[in-house]
Amino acid sequence: MQTKLGEVMIRTAEPEDAKELLAIYGPYVIKTAITFEYEVPGIEEFRRRIVNTLKRYPFLVAQSGGEILGYAYTGPFVGRAAYDWSAEVSIYLKEDKRKMGIGKKLYQVLEEISRAQNITNLNACIGCTKQEDEHLSNNSVQFHNHMGYEMVGIFHKCGYKFGTWYDMAWMEKIIAEHRKEPEPVICFPKLGKKDVL
Repeated sequence: MQTKLGEVMIRTAEPEDAKELLAIYGPYVIKTAITFEYEVPGIEEFRRRIVNTLKRYPFLVAQSGGEILGYAYTGPFVGRAAYDWSAEVSIYLKEDKRKMGIGKKLYQVLEEISRAQNITNLNACIGCTKQEDEHLSNNSVQFHNHMGYEMVGIFHKCGYKFGTWYDMAWMEKIIAEHRKEPEPVICFPKLGKKDVL
């Protein structure tokens, strides 16, 4: 699946993208508390993450002129059957490609796919802080707020990285009606292009 939005192409990630996507993710692990992961995963581990995600959920890449600019994906929320209609969102952009509308485009396509899958709630787990520093600002909270997500709650000082205790916020966006008897969630690979774009 792919669609052209302005100069940016949004397409489904492939396992072969692992090296380029890991090059985007790595600096977030090494330099920031945006992710609470301590060690940069290896290429094979990252490839496995892409493959496992695509078994049920979309994993999207933003690309322009052959350059991968960022990626976004959904995954299971909590993991119990009753949560099937909810999904957790994640997004990472190249450090020099932020605040250019790429994240918005990725999320717009991700939301359309999620609706086509019969998902009703999108949830974002976001590192946040009362005191911004060189490792963490609240830009991600602001981005999600701009995209229509609302704050659900904050877990205080639950993540420790770079010698600092950071908060973690949960934000959510309701993207579809909550029906009395919801349709089953459709796995991403079973959706056709016409169903999602």
